[in-house]
Amino acid sequence: MNPAPAGVRTCTRPHGVRRLFAAYDLGKDKLYGHIKPKKNRTRFLEFCRYLRSLHPPKIRIAIVLDNFSPHLTTKKDSRGGDRAAANNVELAYTPTNSSWLNRIEAQFTALRYFALDGTDHASHKEQGGMIRRYIIGRNKHAADERLREVVNRANVA
Repeated sequence: MNPAPAGVRTCTRPHGVRRLFAAYDLGKDKLYGHIKPKKNRTRFLEFCRYLRSLHPPKIRIAIVLDNFSPHLTTKKDSRGGDRAAANNVELAYTPTNSSWLNRIEAQFTALRYFALDGTDHASHKEQGGMIRRYIIGRNKHAADERLREVVNRANVA
């Protein structure tokens, strides 16, 4: 049996994984994120309520979604879509295999590059703290030249 290549950590994740719910506000150039133990429709709708709370009810917001199953349940089950319509929210789905249309993907590239690459966090709490600190710093320094370079490179790819 061959050992894992140098720099690659193999583990069984006995405490599970954590999921990042994230949104990118194009107008404000701000990234928002919540880390949760599960990524299901209930948690997704909670995050949508949070996003709605960031803007006055009169302002219509659009949330661009990929084809991840908790997002699709809003398409198949009208309760989520009905709730969105009642709260002046438009849900827009990207076509399958077209994640490049979703502008947040480049932000995820930058998050991985600046906060996660080359790290080996001892706990979910430590990793979550790193992600939260990155989002706060990223929002304070959104015009940073290195951040723009990574995001622009990811947007082109």
